[in-house]
Amino acid sequence: MAARPPVVPHCDPARYPLLSLIDTPADLRLLGEAQLPQLAAELREFLIEMVSRTGGHLAAGLGVVELSVALHYVFNTPEDRLVWDVGHQAYPHKILTGRRERMATLRQQGGLSGFPRREESPYDTFGVGHSSTSISAALGMAIAARERHIRRHVIAVIGDGALGAGMAFEALNHAGALDVDLLVILNDNDMSISPPVGAVSGYLSRILSSSFYTSVREGGKSALSRLPQLKELVGRWEEHMKGMLMPGTLFEEMGFNYIGPIDGHDLSVLVPTLQNMLEMPGPRLLHVVTRKGKGYHPAEGQPITYHGVSPFDPTTGKMQGKPQGGASYTAVFGSWLCDAAERDPRLMGITPAMCEGSGLTEFSKRFPDRYFDVGIAEQHALTLAAGMACEGLKPVVAIYSTFLQRAYDQLIHDICLQNLDVTLAVDRAGLVGADGATHAGSFDLSFCRPLPNLLILAPADEAECRALLQSAYEHPGPALVRYPRGSGPGVAVPKTLTTLAIGRGEIRRQGKDVALLAFGSPLATALGVAEALDATVANMRFVKPLDGELIERLAQDHGLLVTLEENVVAGGAGSAVAEFLFARGWAGRLLQLGLPDRFIEHGTPQQQLEAAGLDRSGILQAIRQARGEG
Repeated sequence: MAARPPVVPHCDPARYPLLSLIDTPADLRLLGEAQLPQLAAELREFLIEMVSRTGGHLAAGLGVVELSVALHYVFNTPEDRLVWDVGHQAYPHKILTGRRERMATLRQQGGLSGFPRREESPYDTFGVGHSSTSISAALGMAIAARERHIRRHVIAVIGDGALGAGMAFEALNHAGALDVDLLVILNDNDMSISPPVGAVSGYLSRILSSSFYTSVREGGKSALSRLPQLKELVGRWEEHMKGMLMPGTLFEEMGFNYIGPIDGHDLSVLVPTLQNMLEMPGPRLLHVVTRKGKGYHPAEGQPITYHGVSPFDPTTGKMQGKPQGGASYTAVFGSWLCDAAERDPRLMGITPAMCEGSGLTEFSKRFPDRYFDVGIAEQHALTLAAGMACEGLKPVVAIYSTFLQRAYDQLIHDICLQNLDVTLAVDRAGLVGADGATHAGSFDLSFCRPLPNLLILAPADEAECRALLQSAYEHPGPALVRYPRGSGPGVAVPKTLTTLAIGRGEIRRQGKDVALLAFGSPLATALGVAEALDATVANMRFVKPLDGELIERLAQDHGLLVTLEENVVAGGAGSAVAEFLFARGWAGRLLQLGLPDRFIEHGTPQQQLEAAGLDRSGILQAIRQARGEG
């Protein structure tokens, strides 16, 4: 691990008179309640300043500044457990919990992670990066507190988008049936069910969360327990009245005491409501309405654009230009998808809440009736595609490698077992830079390669990406095309829809003694290594089926075969080559290079490759050691 970046003070007391005093939430609790709005304003300004330097996730954090302040003010964190969902919104939390002076290291090698991480701080009670896990984790903590007879509050903060995932509802269903101290905070910044928030709504929420209302409610239940008919009548009246005034009936039916919706930016409502809810028994849900990008005009106007940002000018909001290079693989996919859809009316585009990230924006505009954003529901996305394929449609599922992990059973059981014609466009395969280990596509070759009927294609450049996408699409069965984050080496992309022969690689450089078998993106590095060694380079293109003829020819003519892949070595493409050669009794030397058996933490893409030994010097060193050259 590289040395930790130096800690440089950035919180000027002249600009941030209150925030500069807050080293831990205990300091925050020393403030008067009337000082909290000023603290929130300083926190928001500091967040903008820091993220403008480092890049990262911005709009989500701006939307929960007041909520973060209120939670740490009311609850005794870290003794009380606070669990954030996904973690895009956790920067204000990091600033308030002892990491303010390290925010300049955010998402840099050796610096702060862009997500909550247990190893980083005791205030990060659960490591996250994927969505919809917070309620399950918090429920587990609440059960543990009950079993250990510890009086502790456990709070899960989940967004309206994450709440749509099946896992969140599974956790709600379970929690509502248990007698545990669990508070779920629904951070709603886009839900159409929310009525206008304001004085009336805030008043109702304060009343419904007050100790008086709670005592009357619980006492009434006890008094009416011996009068079941009257109890049922009063219960129905209460539910109908609350259902008329607020969208909480669903949560009440699941066993939660629902409060809200309230204005998530009004600390005069947030703080007393949370204080009232401290003593409420059992599972409860507080519905707060917030605005992504709150307090920063560019982010309020374009919350999707400012969800994840590169460094930018905080005055204008203008982001730094992207580095020069070829077209991004995501853009290549988006262009191919539109062209293929123009030709074939059976093509359907599916994504689990990643329209922009997966390159479907143009497709969604040009073919709205054939575009399906299913929300954060990867399992549903794959089985939906399977159902479409059963009826003769040709679905294309655009999904990140790290999110495909969440739909593994559906890939096996619903698609591969039935040999259905579904194309999987798997973005972010391999290392992903500053997002780190939670978002790296390190394992897809290993968990997909064993699946019968599934083709696995790994393009090495932009033009090959387009051709292999078309090859996968025309294949009458399940096929997966994996491609990395970012730009390719700069190969021009044709406009035609051409295909490549299934299971056929190519020789890109002829050398001697050493043969490098590159699967996908490592090809460019392999060519550079080969120049130094006068080695042969094969662009394998297909992980499944392998080009057996090419492998056998290389094995006969070279003393050392080296496989290169941006996937873990265990079970990956190199393992496929080893299995192939072993089955044929080959007794030569094989060196398998890929991601090591550990998680590669955040940094620049080049730093991550160096950490994995997959940069030019690392590969050269490994080959020379294998040849006994030191």
